[in-house]
Amino acid sequence: MTTARITELEAEHDELVLPAFDHADAWRLGGIITAAALSAGHRVAIDIRRPGLVLFRAALAGTTPDQEAWIAAKARTVLRLETSSALAAERFAQSGVDAAGMGWLPFPEYALAGGSVPVRVAGTGVVAAVTASGLSSDDDHALVVAGLRELIRLW
Repeated sequence: MTTARITELEAEHDELVLPAFDHADAWRLGGIITAAALSAGHRVAIDIRRPGLVLFRAALAGTTPDQEAWIAAKARTVLRLETSSALAAERFAQSGVDAAGMGWLPFPEYALAGGSVPVRVAGTGVVAAVTASGLSSDDDHALVVAGLRELIRLW
């Protein structure tokens, strides 16, 4: 938990903005992340959702029901705070606030762990959360960020 890490995550937040995002884009993004995970041999689950609606889901070999719980909690954090779960976790840690312990973001309903990133559309804001679970928090986050960067590159 460093100021440098928060600066890096804030820069990602500003960088990862799409011109649009619909159901087809969710499948495209999900496919990009899934292909990268398969290529690397990762045992992860990948989820893209809007409030109340799952747009994409993949559970690769080796995943467990535990990943479902983490995906739901990390995505709920993103959709509530409109920032990545990694950035939220770093900000709370740096400020010394125990958001879970004080009941504001109680676990297991919310998770302050990396791996979920908001899907932000220019001129609109956050429209979905894309989440990976199964690796370390940092690696889940990096997998999602790489997928968003690839989708933006292909746009």
